[in-house]
Amino acid sequence: MDSVRGHPLLVVIDPVARSTDGESVRIAKDVLCAGAGAKICLPEGPEEFARALARRGQRRPVVIGDDRALLRVVSLLDKQRQLTDVPVSMVPVGAPATVALSRALGVPTDTVTAARTVLDGGERSMDLLRDDSDGIVLGALRIPCAAGGHDAVRHLLGPQVPRPAAPRDPVEVRAATEGWGGAAAGEAGAPRPWWRPAARTARTALALLAPAAGRRARVPAQRLRIEADGVLLADLDRPVRGVSVVPGARPAAGAGAGAGGELAEVVVHWAGEARPVRARARAVTVSGADFHYRADAVVGGPVRTRTWTVQAGAWRLQLPHSG
Repeated sequence: MDSVRGHPLLVVIDPVARSTDGESVRIAKDVLCAGAGAKICLPEGPEEFARALARRGQRRPVVIGDDRALLRVVSLLDKQRQLTDVPVSMVPVGAPATVALSRALGVPTDTVTAARTVLDGGERSMDLLRDDSDGIVLGALRIPCAAGGHDAVRHLLGPQVPRPAAPRDPVEVRAATEGWGGAAAGEAGAPRPWWRPAARTARTALALLAPAAGRRARVPAQRLRIEADGVLLADLDRPVRGVSVVPGARPAAGAGAGAGGELAEVVVHWAGEARPVRARARAVTVSGADFHYRADAVVGGPVRTRTWTVQAGAWRLQLPHSG
């Protein structure tokens, strides 16, 4: 389906977007309601968010918010085993650092253009990465060097990463799509609500202010064993500075008729000035001493081993028509 004008929509407005940029939310809502039969949902917590999505009927979900709101919708559809059947639409609202994933996926960041894309754009099949704990990655996986602590993680992954409480179980990667699991100040072990504006505003402010400092932290190297489709790219005897894995790479020319399907682009950056190693693979396994990783907007770990596998065409996203 291309145009959805006249078709029923479920417009889920993230509470953070409502509190930080109410004008953009109003504009997006007006454009969507003028072009389709839209039911507006204003969830105040993760339970309401999940309940509204589960009861949408034939309505197509549209999320107005930042990357974490997009990840939350995709994660919930995946848990409901409906991800391949239900196209997802997105109107990004938030600071540039908080909608970087949406922009990388091809969603317009201008509010009016994004809302019109929801109505008149086209569905596009998208790949994702799924790890062995059932976590998913839509845009990019990045593995930083953990030896420098959280400061090193923030340097390599971006200043918007908040300072969490002590890491818990690796399944925090999935849990974080329903809210950051760090404890509130002065409340050891207490969960922080994902809709709490103060927490999100602090992260946004940090994202905007940190680049102005102009200081680059020294990121220590880390010893990791990295395999791509069983081929060893790096071993423990040679430290690496970082690893990135991005789904959606095409098979190399001349790969043969049996090499169909989408792959992931794997890049290993060495310590020092050595040229990075690049590969395309369907499965990537990383192991070594406890390491953190960033799956889109979510920081996970520490873990000692993890495997990510490409799932081609696993979900559909409404995007502008090419050309």
